[in-house]
Amino acid sequence: MRKAVILGLLAATLSPVAASAQTAELRHDRQDISEERRDLRRAVRDGDRHDVRDARHDLREARQEYREDWRDYRRDHRDAYRQPAYVGPRSYRYRPLVVGHRFAPIYYSGRYIVADPGRYRLPVVAGPRRWVRYGNDVALVNIRTGRVIEVHRDFFW
Repeated sequence: MRKAVILGLLAATLSPVAASAQTAELRHDRQDISEERRDLRRAVRDGDRHDVRDARHDLREARQEYREDWRDYRRDHRDAYRQPAYVGPRSYRYRPLVVGHRFAPIYYSGRYIVADPGRYRLPVVAGPRRWVRYGNDVALVNIRTGRVIEVHRDFFW
């Protein structure tokens, strides 16, 4: 019994440390992506075609690593992505989204907007862009035009 209590206390103590380590890892990955973008710009400006090819490859790898770390975080924190059942507007019918799809204004009203994108490790957006829940998907929408900029399918459980 004593071992179970000690293990439980240890697990409760280490859980926040693991979560902050994953957050730090994602932040580090974003910094790597920024650095690889700068390297690509320098290669395009000053390098030859081999430098450009290598810089594009490095940027692609950095983005892939970020996606893998984000998927690991999402898998380990399933409860954060479990939401109540989605209820769409009247005459709602789900269709898979594609970039460029135009939403009706009701979809990017307060009810469907993801208020805290940081909670889901989505990039913070500024200006006329908002993250919108659509079924179990989440879409980045330009609220001036209603056009979808980016889509994450099966985002919510």
